[in-house]
Amino acid sequence: MPDFYAPKGVPDYVPPVSRQFAAARNGLIAAAERAGYQPIELPVFEDTGLFARGVGESTDVVSKEMYTFADRGGRSVTLRPEGTAGVMRAVIEHGLDRGALPVKLVYAGPFFRYERPQAGRYRQLQQVGIEAIGLDDPALDAEVIAVADEGFRSLGLSGFRLDITSLGDANCRPAYREKLQAFLAALPLDEATRERAEVNPLRVLDDKRPEVQALVADAPLMADHLCAECSEHFESVIAGLDALGVAHVRNPRLVRGLDYYTKTTFEFVHPGLGAQSGIGGGGRYDGLMAQLGGQSLSGIGFGIGVDRTVLAAKAEGVELATGGRVDVYGVPMGAEAKAVLVGVAGKLRAAGIRVDLAYGSRALKTAMKSADASGARVALVLGDRELAAGEVVVKDMVAGDQQTVTLDAVVESVRGLLQG
Repeated sequence: MPDFYAPKGVPDYVPPVSRQFAAARNGLIAAAERAGYQPIELPVFEDTGLFARGVGESTDVVSKEMYTFADRGGRSVTLRPEGTAGVMRAVIEHGLDRGALPVKLVYAGPFFRYERPQAGRYRQLQQVGIEAIGLDDPALDAEVIAVADEGFRSLGLSGFRLDITSLGDANCRPAYREKLQAFLAALPLDEATRERAEVNPLRVLDDKRPEVQALVADAPLMADHLCAECSEHFESVIAGLDALGVAHVRNPRLVRGLDYYTKTTFEFVHPGLGAQSGIGGGGRYDGLMAQLGGQSLSGIGFGIGVDRTVLAAKAEGVELATGGRVDVYGVPMGAEAKAVLVGVAGKLRAAGIRVDLAYGSRALKTAMKSADASGARVALVLGDRELAAGEVVVKDMVAGDQQTVTLDAVVESVRGLLQG
């Protein structure tokens, strides 16, 4: 038995599953880059106050789930539980909002929440996120949502659903909040839920307990109390999604788990994942930048769970990483042949071709089994006879054909086979 194990709720991704994970992450990032989003790298930990102020102290994320500790200087720092607050802090700190707007950014990496581990819900979760900061334009909302939709579809997923609603703004939400609080005050809620209703009544609608869901079934909904401006904004977003061909379902009961959302709010769900069906979501956060000490600028973004995207692909039977781990596998027969093939491998890699070798002292039969297991399209076999002639055997592992070419011509020969 091993002496050490990964911490509870923290998954390892090892081959071959790691290739599926990387394909999902890279595919989602690529979809954002095609829409002009630029990469940003964020600290893994930040000042605790950033998340308390930016995410909301009434949220489960802040009140129950953050990994917070004092560093050696006595400062309170927190492993990042989400990405938007950190991105906004970086935009303000580096003055990105002083240039052309919107600022369009994409990021990826681990985030940390102390939750009860279960399938698709980890204490170290992996996400890809984008943020479009600086403009309140419904067309931008539609673009952000379409980037997520296109990212999923580029991976081969089709069994997901997009739920969307509007949570209003500072003009219409206060009156709705009063109506919702009055409704909740008349319900037999437990003390903790009643306290939550006082701080942020929308969070009660997000309570997943069946008994609470039954109690709030007839609660007033924000979608029925939007001001004219928010209603027009939302209908423009819907029109943009229709123009982009993004299928959607209006879900007036949708509530996200973070306090900063306003207006457009959305979630992608996949029925194949059971109770933990959310695979990504986001929304607009019009007051967040000012709340964190910056300009009063708008923004919209999403966070997509890479872990859950991999699970969704598995549920649909989608193979995210196709082909072998390398294109070419070298099989040397002897130390001198190995030295030559090491040089050939270097030239092939410089030409953008993925190459591995049979290291150690392996018999031909064993080495060819390794070549087959690697998924390589081409095997290069070099023995004493080929070495003396300055040649190498190039074997097509799919067709079973082989030819002997000079060592000088091996790169072009292999490239031709791979492109054929």
